[in-house]
Amino acid sequence: MRFSDRAVLVTGGGTGLGRATALAFAREGASVMVAGRTEEALKETVRLIEAEGGTAAHVRADVTDSADTARMVAETVARFGGLHVAFNNAGAFVPFAPAADLAEDDWRAGLEINATGTFLSMKHEIAHMRAHGGGAIVNMASNIGVHGRRPGLAGYAVAKAAVSALTRAAALDHVGDGIRINAVSPGAADGPMSFQPGESRADRAARLGAAIPLGRLGEAGEIAAAVLWLASDEAGFVVGHDMVIDGGVTA
Repeated sequence: MRFSDRAVLVTGGGTGLGRATALAFAREGASVMVAGRTEEALKETVRLIEAEGGTAAHVRADVTDSADTARMVAETVARFGGLHVAFNNAGAFVPFAPAADLAEDDWRAGLEINATGTFLSMKHEIAHMRAHGGGAIVNMASNIGVHGRRPGLAGYAVAKAAVSALTRAAALDHVGDGIRINAVSPGAADGPMSFQPGESRADRAARLGAAIPLGRLGEAGEIAAAVLWLASDEAGFVVGHDMVIDGGVTA
C-alpha cells in the first residue's frame, strides 16, 4: 500500500495504459482522479476501481487547453484534499507517413496533445505541488522518441522526444521544490494504440513481437509497475530519468 493517503491524477485514464495504471495506483491505496476527453470511458475506469474496493473519481478535461488542465488539478484537490502524484499519460498517435508527406495538421496535432498537453498538465500540477510540499510526476514518452528507427513515424518520434526532453529540463527546474519528475518510454504494448485497422490480437502480437528481442508485446501491468515505482518513495533518488520499457528494442 505504497500510496495510502495519497491523491493521484492520471490523464488519459479512460483506456489502455492509463486505465491499467489508475487501477494499479488504487490497488495500492491511492485515491485516483482519472481525466480525459471521453466521459463514458472515464466512468468505466472509476467503476472498475470501485468494484475492487478502491476510491476514484473522474473529470472531463482536454489537456491541450490550459483552463481545462487548471480545472482538472483544482477538482482533484477539491475531491481528495491534495495532489501528491500525477501520471501524464494523455497522448495520441500521429498517422504513419514519411516526413515529407506528413500532413501539417497531423504534425501540429501530434505536438499539441503529446508535448503541449504534457507541458500544460505539469504546469498546473507543479503549481499546486510547489505550494504544498512537493510530489512526484511521471510523464508518458515512448521508445520511438529514443531511437526513431521506424519509418513513417517522424511526427510521433518528435512529439515523444519532446516529452523526454521536457521531463529532464523540468526535473532540474523543480527538484529544489521537492518535486521529482521522471518519464517512462514503453515500446509496443498491449493497448488500443498498437492495433492496425481490422487487426486481431493474435495478428498484432505476431507482427509486433517479431521485432522485439524478448519475443512478445509488453503487458499493461508491466508499464504500470514502472510508473508506480517511479512515483513511489522507493525511487526517491531518481530524478529526470526516462525509463525505457521495450523488451530490448533499444538495447
